[in-house]
Amino acid sequence: MELGFSKWVLAFALSSWLLFSRAHSVEGLRGNSKVRGVNLGGWLVIEGWIKPSLFDAIPNGDMLDGTEIRLKSVSSHKYLSAENGGGMGVTVDKDVAFSWETFKLWRVSASEFQLRTSQGYFLTCYGEGCSVSATANSPSEGEIFYIERNNNNQVHIKLITGAYLQVTVGNLMTADYPGKPGWDDNAATFEMMIVANDLHGDYQLANGYGHHQAKEVLKKHRNSFITMDDFKFLYRHGINTVRIPVGWWIAFDPDPPAPFIGGCLKALDNAFSWAQAYNIKCIIDLHAAPGSQNGAEHSASRDGTTGWPTSPEYVSKTLDVIDFLASRYATHPALLGIELLNEPSASLVPMEVLVPYYKQGYDIVRKHSSTAYVIICQRIGNADPIELYHANISSHNLVVDLHYYNLFDAYFVNMSTVDNIDFVHKSRGAQLQALNSANGPLVFVGEWVNEWDVATASQTDYQEFGRAQLEVYNAASFGWSYWTLKNDRKHWDFEWNIRNNYLQLGNSTNRNIYDKLVLLGLISVWIFLLCIL
Repeated sequence: MELGFSKWVLAFALSSWLLFSRAHSVEGLRGNSKVRGVNLGGWLVIEGWIKPSLFDAIPNGDMLDGTEIRLKSVSSHKYLSAENGGGMGVTVDKDVAFSWETFKLWRVSASEFQLRTSQGYFLTCYGEGCSVSATANSPSEGEIFYIERNNNNQVHIKLITGAYLQVTVGNLMTADYPGKPGWDDNAATFEMMIVANDLHGDYQLANGYGHHQAKEVLKKHRNSFITMDDFKFLYRHGINTVRIPVGWWIAFDPDPPAPFIGGCLKALDNAFSWAQAYNIKCIIDLHAAPGSQNGAEHSASRDGTTGWPTSPEYVSKTLDVIDFLASRYATHPALLGIELLNEPSASLVPMEVLVPYYKQGYDIVRKHSSTAYVIICQRIGNADPIELYHANISSHNLVVDLHYYNLFDAYFVNMSTVDNIDFVHKSRGAQLQALNSANGPLVFVGEWVNEWDVATASQTDYQEFGRAQLEVYNAASFGWSYWTLKNDRKHWDFEWNIRNNYLQLGNSTNRNIYDKLVLLGLISVWIFLLCIL
């Protein structure tokens, strides 16, 4: 009796182990038990670094919204400065430029701009003879300046009345230069230095081209960048999920607020249809929230500022967008989940704002679907994802999204191939193991890439790095999703990696064979033990 009982215990233990190896299956997926996904980045939310050519035809394309400039008088060799970041008059009296001497552009047209200080004030000057100050809290007609350029990055600045600005003997800037200045060393000529031109998102594209031309550019891009053939390619290579970044303005299609351009909703509908045709699931990822949740171009920030966490109106509008998306796609067979917000900033989005938003967003999705996965993204920056496990948001079909890059941090500079691979196995592997073991949401590596800061890496090095990441990220209880399907930078381009054998995925056939072997092994164990009992 005791021996027989022990054998039954052994049978149960072996069966449990085999079943556990297939645990954390994600409901509704074909082939694989967990997500093997690819992001459709740069499609419905624009990121200029993914496809720089989208911005090529913008006039004065180096003066987009959010571009940081400095102005230096060619006559006095002093910088224009808004002391303390604004709130008083401006001067032209600084020998060295820092933040007070740096201004962000708000683009009105190809030659008309508003200039914002480091503390958010706008330069203003009303009428001929006025002195320029940095005292406007919001821009209007008096904050618009015409900027004329020559080929040497010298500029003249004038008001809409036609009066040119000049530097006075007292180092002020006034709108009273007599006549039209030339390009000699006069008081109305400034050297313009572009300090940063990093933002190339939806706002910069649409406002840079203007509505009519931007509409044509984006229509062509949306119709060609991702097509049904891409879903066929993904299906053939064992991908079962796509994560699709969208912006908040999709809820207002076909006529979203300026300067955003309609057409995203039709493209998203197409993606769902293509996904259904190839038995691929879709995760809708709210990549850009009103006001921006992180100041990056992929959140459609106008000038790099983050307004979402400080505005209850923005948060409320974001919840309305989630409600729109959930109600539209909840019953679609291709929907796997909705991600409530991509990459909120750890330094600017406090948990006391984020957690209530996540809880309300979860409830909104649940209002429309009892089964769709609700995905919450970790804060980017100095934040531990365990904070979301302690937030007690929900216990049903909740997923925490982690983004893993061996980039964007000085820590990874000068790391060797071996160092990078060891970091993935030891640090990332340990974190995933700890989170998988936590009594909470599933774990999703929602973004990762087969790229690093190893300048001399060979194809074999890339293969080993990719293999290490796949081995570790396959352990995430929800799965993983590569960033991104297409990209002008080759190693970021999933399709290029696969076609050129830099990333070796295996395929769904191998996984199906594995599943059958597990089942066969389970049956064999029971038959064997029944025979000897």
